[in-house]
Amino acid sequence: MPHHTYGLVGYPLGHSFSRAFFTEKFAREGIDAEYLNFELPDAGELRQLLAAHPDLRGLNVTIPHKQAVMPLLDGLSDDARAIGAVNVIKVLPPDNGSGGRPRLVGCNSDVIGFADSLRPLLQLHHSRALVLGTGGASKAVVHALGSLGIEWRYVSRHAAPGQLTYADITPALLADYMLIVNCTPLGMSPNVDACPDIPYEHLTSRHLLYDLVYNPEETLFLRRGRERGAATKNGLEMLHLQAVASWQMWHE
Repeated sequence: MPHHTYGLVGYPLGHSFSRAFFTEKFAREGIDAEYLNFELPDAGELRQLLAAHPDLRGLNVTIPHKQAVMPLLDGLSDDARAIGAVNVIKVLPPDNGSGGRPRLVGCNSDVIGFADSLRPLLQLHHSRALVLGTGGASKAVVHALGSLGIEWRYVSRHAAPGQLTYADITPALLADYMLIVNCTPLGMSPNVDACPDIPYEHLTSRHLLYDLVYNPEETLFLRRGRERGAATKNGLEMLHLQAVASWQMWHE
């Protein structure tokens, strides 16, 4: 029986990058542990999961539970509280106030993974960003952008106070916003022929396009940017970096 168990909570769970990453890490480093996928249709099943697996020491959280798990936790890191989303849960020993059950602390490693992946690509003119999509992933992205001193605007299909719609993305706006981050699932396999509806013909070699999607390796969003000379980056390195950060958080 492995000494410790870690896992991923979400629904549904297909191919899991996290499980492959940590299984390889444990084998490579001789760590007596296993990493399991836990499909939970309802985030409210989290406590039952912990009761059934008393050797759990840490969890990653993915769609659709990054916000739903928050009320079930005993505490939040500063980043997770500011972002409003959790993708890492630290499972800590009981204390006097926890009634004998493990204490759960929510953290967010997405912000670290994104910031550390983006930072080497930035140039002085990448001082303003358009963030495509307003879901859970975008919350970590805008938090990271703020920490890097980059102004940002949300872009959504739906009009709302404080955010742009795709129809608002004019050539003049693109000339001011040289960094564009796709936080939507558009273009993700198997729907590889989809991409966000922006005027790609007005992109230049000064633009930087970052796509959180990593499957396929080059989305249509990135390809159309590259064809205009823009710098491009997919989300695979971000995934690696946030996984490394998850491990560090579990063992702080």
